[in-house]
Amino acid sequence: MAITAQMVKELREKTGAGMMDCKKALQETDGDMEKAIDFLREKGIASAAKKADRIAAEGTTYILTEGNEAVILEVNSETDFVAKNEGFQVLVKELAEHLLKNKPASVEEAVASTMENGATVESHINSAIAKIGEKLTLRRFEVKTKTDSDAFGAYLHMGGRIGVLTVLEGTTSDEAAKDIAMHIAALNPKYISRDEVSQEEVEREREVLTQQALNEGKPEKIVAKMVEGRLGKYFEDVCLLDQSFVKNPDQKVRQFVESKGGTVREFVRYEVGEGLERREDNFAEEVMSQVNKK
Repeated sequence: MAITAQMVKELREKTGAGMMDCKKALQETDGDMEKAIDFLREKGIASAAKKADRIAAEGTTYILTEGNEAVILEVNSETDFVAKNEGFQVLVKELAEHLLKNKPASVEEAVASTMENGATVESHINSAIAKIGEKLTLRRFEVKTKTDSDAFGAYLHMGGRIGVLTVLEGTTSDEAAKDIAMHIAALNPKYISRDEVSQEEVEREREVLTQQALNEGKPEKIVAKMVEGRLGKYFEDVCLLDQSFVKNPDQKVRQFVESKGGTVREFVRYEVGEGLERREDNFAEEVMSQVNKK
């Protein structure tokens, strides 16, 4: 029997399973919708649907480097307990290996891609959901490359609560690159240098600082000079190279990097759950939810 897109759509709506899983289920059951639902349930895939509307804002970041290639990713779970689960950690590493090998262009492309075991990434995650019992999602990732003359800095803070991947050009010092990654984890700069800050953002900050100075009753003739001084402090807050180096506050990050003969080409900083709505469960409820699963 020919499997139509409408049939796949209907099965997806009924089970919440992935498109490829729904297509396969319909093919295996000759288009019988009820049997297809049972097929997905038996495979543990339909159970993922029940968890689709839950909030997954815990989890971990992870970094895998191989030669001149590296990937940083964030995989989310519902609770911190599961983030420490061995099965979850294995899943994260499998996803990292797949992403680094195949380099998909987006999360959408990644979840539709096929892993070495023959399953799509979406199906593989759904299988882990069935075993672990929580909503799990591949939230984001970035693949970076470098040359033999450059260095990767990989740093995971608090077991992956924060992950930072840096690329230093002109130096092969992995230690220096990791030091920069640790600094970024701690101070969370938005940009590498002032050149990256848009003129629009600079002007907006200048307007705010000017109004603050005027509200403080400062004379107009000295306000402009004050604002430029405070603008310098703003750049120190948001620009990596202008910040005081965490391992030596007497030295700017720019000076440290230059002393190693390198430059910071780029960095990626992920913090688990940033920007996501978080569950309001308290700790006791979280413990009980784990106990009740056993």
